[in-house]
Amino acid sequence: MSGAPRLLLLSPVFHGYWRSIERAFGTLGYAVTTLAYDAHPGRVEQVRAKVTHDLVERLGGPVAARRAEHTSRAVRAVREVDPDVVLVVKGDTFDAELWPLLEGRRHALWLYDELRRTDHTPASLAAAGPVASYSPQDVATLTGRGLRSVHVPLAHDPEIAFTPVPNDEVVFVGARYPGREALLTDLAAARVPVRAHGRDWSGHPLDRLRTWRLRQPPVPHGRDLPRDEAYGVMAGARATLNVHGDQDGFTMRTFEACGVGAVQLVDRADVSRHYEPGVELAVFGSPEEAAELAHRAATDRAWADGLRAAGRARTLAEHTFVHRARDLEALWTD
Repeated sequence: MSGAPRLLLLSPVFHGYWRSIERAFGTLGYAVTTLAYDAHPGRVEQVRAKVTHDLVERLGGPVAARRAEHTSRAVRAVREVDPDVVLVVKGDTFDAELWPLLEGRRHALWLYDELRRTDHTPASLAAAGPVASYSPQDVATLTGRGLRSVHVPLAHDPEIAFTPVPNDEVVFVGARYPGREALLTDLAAARVPVRAHGRDWSGHPLDRLRTWRLRQPPVPHGRDLPRDEAYGVMAGARATLNVHGDQDGFTMRTFEACGVGAVQLVDRADVSRHYEPGVELAVFGSPEEAAELAHRAATDRAWADGLRAAGRARTLAEHTFVHRARDLEALWTD
């Protein structure tokens, strides 16, 4: 094979993380072509997708239209690019038509969610694999089934420029789930200055329409933020919360918050597999502990600045998308 190996990245739009993956593999010497297979550029296309896909599925209709659209786009991309390597991110909305096209090519699948939250089947996992997952439990499950599977966590992209936005709030940036809402509601009731950013929290009429939502959570809120603005808000805040739920993998925010030099307050002690609690970030086990850490972040500047510096240094040394790209590359070069 002469020249740079051609890598086709098949990825959901998902906050533009495909750009970080694309950039990382470019750094490793690949010629990368990306298909964001669920993209709907333009207002007309977005409205069409909202009606023909989201509304139909919310009313109990079939997901066949979405699957057919994603699959046809991916099939066309494989045929047009003729890649040496195919990396599929998530990929659970592809029909069986795609997978035979990967036979004879080096390829892998990267999952950023638990298997139980995807529509993958044993057949699609076997065809798309080897499998990298952010979930250690799923890696153990897949390995037990005889599939090649490795743990590849999520990451931070240090190439995204941002400007810190100084503020004395404890911020949360991300989707609204019951556990997250409960924690932020408790902190707000305890007079901790909190603010949640994201369309699931926002009271803007457009965001409430986009999320099919009538009720507004009782938490100070802001709208959805592009990644560079989210980084600036987290970096400049008194502290940023990282709240998990029914997950055993760690969110992208785990690495981003430390990567931008934020004071990260996270709800899982097993984050020690990636960062040193008390040195690079702080762990809480209850709303009361979170409130105490938020107070310390405001009053103990040396402690807060130490977390910021140490967490950022650890991230740049071990937890960037280039580090993850090297781990993924091993799936088709070893």
